[in-house]
Amino acid sequence: MIDAIASEWLKLYSLRSNLYLLAFSALSVLLCAGVTFMVIRGFDNQTGDERLAFDSLGAGLGTGLPVAFFVMAALGALSITSEHATGLISTSLVAVPRRQLFLFAKIPALAAVTLVAGQALVFGMHAVTQAVLAERAGQVLIDGRTLGASLADQGVMAELLVTGAAMPLVAMMGLGLGAVIRSTAGTLVALIVILFVLPVVAQTLPRPLSAQAGSFMLGSLPDQIVAGEGPGILPPLAALALLIAYPVLALTAGAVAIAVRGRGSRPLVVGGLLTTLLAATMTIPSSASASASTLSWKPCGGDLECASVQVPVNWSKPSGRKVSIQIAKLPATGTHRRIGTVFAIPGGPGGSGIEDLKTKGGSFTDLRQRFDVVSHAPRNTTDLGVIPYDCLATGPWITVPRDRAEYDRLAERNRESAERCRSSDPEYFDNLDSGSVARDIEAIRVALGEQRLSFIATSYGGVVATTYARLFPGSIRAMYIDGSVNHLADQAAHAKERYKSIEGQFTRFSAWCESAPTCALHGRDAATVWRGLLSRADRSPVPMKGGRAAYSGFDFIVAAAPDLISPGPAPDFPNWQRFARVVDKALTGDASGFSDYVAQATNSLKVPSFAGMNVTHCPDGLGFRSYEEFQRMKALGERISPNFAGNALWHPLACVGWPTPVTNPAGPLPADRLPPFLGAGSWTDHDDTADIVTRVPGSSTVRYNGSGHGLYLSGNKCTISRANRYLTFLRLPPRGTTCEPPAAA
Repeated sequence: MIDAIASEWLKLYSLRSNLYLLAFSALSVLLCAGVTFMVIRGFDNQTGDERLAFDSLGAGLGTGLPVAFFVMAALGALSITSEHATGLISTSLVAVPRRQLFLFAKIPALAAVTLVAGQALVFGMHAVTQAVLAERAGQVLIDGRTLGASLADQGVMAELLVTGAAMPLVAMMGLGLGAVIRSTAGTLVALIVILFVLPVVAQTLPRPLSAQAGSFMLGSLPDQIVAGEGPGILPPLAALALLIAYPVLALTAGAVAIAVRGRGSRPLVVGGLLTTLLAATMTIPSSASASASTLSWKPCGGDLECASVQVPVNWSKPSGRKVSIQIAKLPATGTHRRIGTVFAIPGGPGGSGIEDLKTKGGSFTDLRQRFDVVSHAPRNTTDLGVIPYDCLATGPWITVPRDRAEYDRLAERNRESAERCRSSDPEYFDNLDSGSVARDIEAIRVALGEQRLSFIATSYGGVVATTYARLFPGSIRAMYIDGSVNHLADQAAHAKERYKSIEGQFTRFSAWCESAPTCALHGRDAATVWRGLLSRADRSPVPMKGGRAAYSGFDFIVAAAPDLISPGPAPDFPNWQRFARVVDKALTGDASGFSDYVAQATNSLKVPSFAGMNVTHCPDGLGFRSYEEFQRMKALGERISPNFAGNALWHPLACVGWPTPVTNPAGPLPADRLPPFLGAGSWTDHDDTADIVTRVPGSSTVRYNGSGHGLYLSGNKCTISRANRYLTFLRLPPRGTTCEPPAAA
């Protein structure tokens, strides 16, 4: 055996065509450099959002790897086809009469040469790609990957080493094919088909078949073996088994072909057993794909599938009355290895996550490459019909009490309004807090068969998310919180953040109005005008046309906040323009500009305190605990907010006199049992979100330097790219990461 191996080493070393082949393999490095150069020329000519849509180059092997594989396979093929071509095969078989031994003796020399050459090529391709990309390599893309991947990135070194180690296996495949075909030209054609033609054919198939077929191509296997970031549906063990199966099948066929007639059964049996074992290994499901769901999903429009879960109305009485929670799923597209389920928690409170999936499902397109995206219509969704919608969609007008007597009268009005809704179903009404919603989500997780969930929590959904984190920390894989209400801060801290945010936004509005001729207050000091209107309205409320009602300063503040916080698309800022117009109209003694647009949104002349929100706010503990606390918060606003004092009082005042107790008070997060969180927010909600997530060590945030709320669902691509990277690969952006509005990118 040793002599046979030594002679094969001598043949391999002395055959001049082998040296030419190895030299030709440098083309793979040059191809990587050239293609990368073309990519960056296109990349540099795109805007910020357009750049996010580029495909990742990953470790930089894509274009050159098929060429490197072809060279190594050709090296293996030539080691035997050259002997057939020159007639030396007869001499070799005289020297080594055991034909399978003759064939397998070629493997050690081939493996040694191709392993060294392969590792050199792989690291060379990676190095030139990184060099050409330069600082662009770290650009985060919409699917969460980066344009390039450095050796410092998780999994890249392993991918390069595995790819280099695959070169000898590819060479063995070439050896086996050469033994079967016996012709150099014929074997090279077969290799071209396997390494170049079949991958191109796979790409022409419709999705997701193209990605699924591509997963079985040789070039995609090393990345799948290390569970890398690239496409592919195979779990690591299956990918490894398939990579080994390629040379096993080829060598089995070669051993049978080279055997003396009638003596090919033994290698056929051995190769068949090995192939069967490898095939069995490939069928072992990964933990991500083997969820034991008990749900029966049915199509419910577009890509959506729907099901339901039965949960107790009162979680303290699990055997009592049940209610059905409707859930919906945007299933994974099947183009990548499935990781698990992302659960989207809707905002409001009162919003439907199912509606979010229907209307904003495009935001999840890239996430669905690896996840099912699931959401629900929470028990506190306002239009479920258990409690009449007309009741939940209305409520009393809130006033700021001037003394204890007015505070008590407000409590009485609030209580009477709430009791009208509660009377339709007291048990259900009393269990609409975020704690009950969080427990419903845990029941959904169990029904899905998932060990852990990843989360996207939007707006008030952040309260549900932090409650879930407190109750079920071990069920969280990742938690992304987007523009959340801060349930964890005390009243004073929360009020300070709200006043800071809205005052900052008013400063931006004033600066815009000063520079924009289209602003109705242009040429005047907007802050002085606004404060003058508030002062006048507090002395004598401003009537609306027809005398149907009159606006106090507090009414103006509550009505103005939505337009101020969300100005609309730049550069026109239509909501800021409307705000300026209605202020200008109110200065003439007519508040109908405000009442008209409030009525369009709420069917009320003033902004009502919606019962559908209060049924969750109040048991979540967002109200004042006493008249004295109210007085302190009122004084705080007057001290620190010259333009919007009282804005932070509206929601807490709605809970004064609420007929049900606080059942979901804020509590500390079990930070030592939670994974790092990611938060994101705009000018007006980033700081509240940051206060939540930074309570968990290692967490990070993304600040969007613009207006908006619910950045992921609104399609903000920069924020989505950072969130997708975290949710998919658990990689957080550096602290201080910012996203710029598209016009400024």
